[in-house]
Amino acid sequence: MKADKYTKLITGYRVTPANVHDSELIRSLIDKRDRGQKVYADSAYRSERIEKELSGKNMTSMIHEKGYHNKPLTKAQLKRNKKKSKTRARVEHIFGFMTNSMNRMYIRFQNFGRA
Repeated sequence: MKADKYTKLITGYRVTPANVHDSELIRSLIDKRDRGQKVYADSAYRSERIEKELSGKNMTSMIHEKGYHNKPLTKAQLKRNKKKSKTRARVEHIFGFMTNSMNRMYIRFQNFGRA
């Protein structure tokens, strides 16, 4: 999902089966209007491929850094992640609203095309 941090409106989304990881869709969510923008995402989106793709489109990566087994995040990395979280929280409010106020927005259907 792609959302505007100021208005909290969803500006783009893709629907996939559960076996497709969200990070595989980042290319399809970015368009020409996004050039020069900052991209906020959780650490699941951090990869060398995505970082190269964003820099190639003149975009600033604000993707959370992640720690690894026996290599935890440094204090500086934790501080940077905390700063990024302040912006990401605005977008997470969208999910909270859908989950809590809209009764999880279930869609019941007999086949995918009808949904």
